Amino acid sequence: MAFAFSVAPAIAQESVDEKGVFDQVDAVAGWVVGKIAAVFFYPIWTFDQVGYQVKNVEIETGGNSYAVGDLVIVEGGKVADEAETNKTKFKVKNVNDGEVKELTIEGVGLYSEIPENPLPTVGGSGTQLKIEIEWEPNSPAIPLVVGWLVVGAIFFTIRMGFINFRGFKHALDVVRGKYDNPNDEGEVNHFQALSSALSATVGLGNIAGVAIAVSLGGPGAVFWMIIAGFLGMSSKFTECTLGQKYRETRPDGRVMGGAMFYLSKGLAEKGFSGFGKCLAVLFAVLCIGGSFGGGNTFQVNQSLNAVQESVPFFAEHRWLFGLIMAVLTGLVIIGGIKRIAQTAEKIVPTMCGIYLLACVVVLFNHISEIPTAFGTIIDSAFNPSAAWGGFIGVLVTGFKRAAFSNEAGVGSAAIAHSAARTNQPVREGFVALLEPFIDTIVVCTMTGLVIVITGHYEGGSAAEVAKPFAASSNGAGLTSTVFASEISWFPYILSLAVVLFAFSTMIAWSYYGERCWAWLFGDGSSMIYRWLFLLMVFLGSIITSTNVLDFGDLMILGMAFPNVLGLYFLAGGVKSDLDKYLEKLKRGEFKQTK
Repeated sequence: MAFAFSVAPAIAQESVDEKGVFDQVDAVAGWVVGKIAAVFFYPIWTFDQVGYQVKNVEIETGGNSYAVGDLVIVEGGKVADEAETNKTKFKVKNVNDGEVKELTIEGVGLYSEIPENPLPTVGGSGTQLKIEIEWEPNSPAIPLVVGWLVVGAIFFTIRMGFINFRGFKHALDVVRGKYDNPNDEGEVNHFQALSSALSATVGLGNIAGVAIAVSLGGPGAVFWMIIAGFLGMSSKFTECTLGQKYRETRPDGRVMGGAMFYLSKGLAEKGFSGFGKCLAVLFAVLCIGGSFGGGNTFQVNQSLNAVQESVPFFAEHRWLFGLIMAVLTGLVIIGGIKRIAQTAEKIVPTMCGIYLLACVVVLFNHISEIPTAFGTIIDSAFNPSAAWGGFIGVLVTGFKRAAFSNEAGVGSAAIAHSAARTNQPVREGFVALLEPFIDTIVVCTMTGLVIVITGHYEGGSAAEVAKPFAASSNGAGLTSTVFASEISWFPYILSLAVVLFAFSTMIAWSYYGERCWAWLFGDGSSMIYRWLFLLMVFLGSIITSTNVLDFGDLMILGMAFPNVLGLYFLAGGVKSDLDKYLEKLKRGEFKQTK
């Protein structure tokens, strides 16, 4: 430990002195991120333009130039902006395809119908001014990765007979221990497995991500987040049932399971051994990358950014924060899934309780406005302003945020749930379907409702909504501002909550990454992974490259492609197991312990 404290400052200083190296790494990461994002966020369905987000407004007159400000011009509509009476004409330059269109300023108001008005019209009086404007079309599109997850969720919801609704009560019974049997095979109980999986998903996405979604997509994004959360419950059920079904138990009692097992073994049973093996290897590699990135360095980096607002000391000693987090993480992950689960079952309820209590305080202060807020959310979901990107723009924003938040379909949670103590794989699937409900429908919705009811949000164009990492660094700050306007001391509570969220996410993802590492390289290599993971925790405090951080996020999203593809092949077996389980449950064949 003393050696670590003596070496860490030197490493941090060296990183400062050699920014050229980090710049090169950032450039390479940026190139890779750009290529991967181009695939993951490929617009599989682009909708008609609903408007134009005008950028870089400059007016030229007599050698002088000045800015008017950004405009939003709605197709087929009229949106006025401040304009002097002598501004009679302006030119719009489309930066995407080079096409130039002439629009009109008449009198005090600026208005035009686009693109039905291709010719200039000179009106008003005074000196004619030419205004050149760069604009981006508001063309809402469904990104490939979001469409992949949502279509999969819809398919599994229908295939499993809407298990997300009819299985909810039984899921609660299982979690509270009604069917627990300490003699069943496994390492942790149902509640601990649920807490471990939740600790990986209930995190910064619930604080920062929701704020970004509402800011870019408007209040209606909250409604579509809820819908996506309900659909995601079926995906979680399917993948976690399979995680239990194809798990393996080592001689020392350790349980190994997850997507890499059901992809390889499950598809082999159907005669696709080679294909299943390829999907499993791809999943494992992506999971390891995601554990080092989105499940590690991103969490440390973003939690530090939040903490240093309340504790300025860490702004000048970032390395120390990273070292502290690495030590605390190491104390937990060295103990394996049992210690991770024991820690998670304490942290998850605590951090959710603190955060939700703050939400309740704010909502109580505005209790008379809650019905209006819900009305705004529903109305905006179906009748949004074009400034939010139109109906499709709002829908995509909500679905995207939910998919990224609860990770339903990504396959990560199946690793945690495979360790649950049960001899009924379907039973653990019921437990898993509660995750999207808690993560998205409860925590995310509370955050969104607070933001809407306090009015702290602004519109964003569909072009901004379509960006993979739009405003990713400002979400926590927006949430802090929202709560601070109601609770003066909340930024301190938020700092604590962010650290707890980040810490719990890291310990969960360390387990996910370690299991995939062991599957690829053997059980004896686990300690190598743990030390690498702790090193990345420390580096996360001093890495400032957004490209490096974004790369880790893309690895997590990438896991969805091999996982969901495999789930399509294996869904029939899950449905058969579900039907048999429900028949036994109906006949009362399962012993109740509570």
